[in-house]
Amino acid sequence: MEKKYIYRDLIIILGPTATGKTQLAVQLAHNLGGEIISADSRQVYRGMDIGTGKDLDGYRINGKTIPYHLIDIVDPMEEYNVARFQKDFHTVFANIKDRNKFPILCGGTGFYIKVVLMDFKLPTVGPDKTLRQALEAWTLKDLIQELKNISPRASDNTPVDTKRRVIRAIEVEINRGNGGGVRDKSKSKVQAPLVLGIKYPREVIRDLITERLHERLNNGMIEEVECLLKGRVTHERLNNLGLEYRFISKFLHGDLTRGDMTAQLNTAIHRFAKKQMTFFRNMEKNGIKIHWIPEGNINEALNVING
Repeated sequence: MEKKYIYRDLIIILGPTATGKTQLAVQLAHNLGGEIISADSRQVYRGMDIGTGKDLDGYRINGKTIPYHLIDIVDPMEEYNVARFQKDFHTVFANIKDRNKFPILCGGTGFYIKVVLMDFKLPTVGPDKTLRQALEAWTLKDLIQELKNISPRASDNTPVDTKRRVIRAIEVEINRGNGGGVRDKSKSKVQAPLVLGIKYPREVIRDLITERLHERLNNGMIEEVECLLKGRVTHERLNNLGLEYRFISKFLHGDLTRGDMTAQLNTAIHRFAKKQMTFFRNMEKNGIKIHWIPEGNINEALNVING
């Protein structure tokens, strides 16, 4: 096959949860001689397999395993953030290119994808526990205003939807110029990315989410959370590791019945999928071109790449 895609140096596959992003990434990697870099903020954690949808068996195609990166690299009690992801991404990206393979970034964590595309300078400032304790009592509205007072443009590149994120942004802006905002410039930069999005009708996505949730609950997801708790992952930590772990933790703690847990979790995942699509639409408004592929069809994707 004539490799017309050669002028691209990175293919990105995004889309809402449960739409088969990994499946398309694996098919493309098989066709293009590629390797997959995960853009999933939870698949980095070891022992969190079913709840994060790693499906490592899915990386096999025609008897061959497609290499993947940034999966199972930290323990669940360890903090992993977007700054670490950006650094890790550039390291892996350069390594893949050095071996003359084709990098494919795949995942649903929109901010991880955005930092790659927008080449944000992210901070390396360490946590300030005293400052955090002082700001924790503030309202979200007051925290956002304080961030604007410190740096009027800081909120342009910083999500301000939770107190934790705004407090971190304040922490960084206060310390900017003292080790913050520095990124290793020796890493290979992305020059010509192509972004593919998987598109389904909303009602189909709803059905896919609900079906997948029941399948996971019936095939070990609750037991996976029990193992994490036995491995000294706390309920408090599970609350911060995503919807599945938060709601199952509440069920195992006795705060919810199984029926209530399932219903509330299902609703929360649907809302999350809508937020993902809102984030991706905002990326488009900011000038990022996303080629939407109906149902993740491999031939449609290849036509875009070769076009």
